[in-house]
Amino acid sequence: MQLVITCAIVMLVMAKGSGQSVRYPVASKYAGMGAYSLNFVDPLSVLSNQAALANVQSVSAGICGEKRFLLDELGLYSLSLCIPLSFGGVGFSTQYFGYEAFNETQIGIGYGKSLGKIDIGIQINLHALKISGYGNDMLVNFEAGAIFHINEQLHAGFHVYNPSGSKFGKDHLEKLSSAYSGGFGYEASEKVFVSAQIIKEEDKPVTINAGMQYVFEKKFFARLGLYTETTNLYFGIGLKWNFFRIDVTASHHPQLGFTPGVLLVFEGKRKEE
Repeated sequence: MQLVITCAIVMLVMAKGSGQSVRYPVASKYAGMGAYSLNFVDPLSVLSNQAALANVQSVSAGICGEKRFLLDELGLYSLSLCIPLSFGGVGFSTQYFGYEAFNETQIGIGYGKSLGKIDIGIQINLHALKISGYGNDMLVNFEAGAIFHINEQLHAGFHVYNPSGSKFGKDHLEKLSSAYSGGFGYEASEKVFVSAQIIKEEDKPVTINAGMQYVFEKKFFARLGLYTETTNLYFGIGLKWNFFRIDVTASHHPQLGFTPGVLLVFEGKRKEE
């Protein structure tokens, strides 16, 4: 069974002429919602836009995992560590997709800085690809973004991933997809946050990722969103306790079914406290 799945994934990759990207997991549509905000940002938000590192207020870490369509071979795991400094914020992240016979791993270091009404960020990644029977390879790429704080409630920005078109292999025949996105976030109140992104990934149609978060009280909140590429609904609930938070998430594909996930977040004492 694993051989069949591996061959299917390899054929998909070769047919598109571009590598699968770990950067847009199903869970990131949920976890990345807070990037375009001041009060809803968390250590996993910075995976969507590294400029959000400028607004991280404490040493914090987040980990999320999901099992796409309930298949062990399509597991995806992300880890992010953020450290605020006097001259900006630094982030370390790693993402893993796949299983023993086919997997991608990305390790990155990012930096974000506030320039007043504008935050900027950049990240350098080491991206490794392993396909059983085809060998291993790796490349270096980068991603960058900016966030504009229009006022205290409205925030907008953009993000680019692999704009240089880095490629695998000695002959550079296997290209890692490039992607461009623009988004906004609106903090309607301390309880309500709405965000949306327009995403254009190479060799894919333009898609929209829109979501909403509602805080029932300081310790409990819920999120709901829609990803238009496949009319993919995602939702989750989160519970905070002291410096810790746990989210249970799920998304639904109309043909392939459910993808369960879980997020664990630690946020230390804020700088101003």
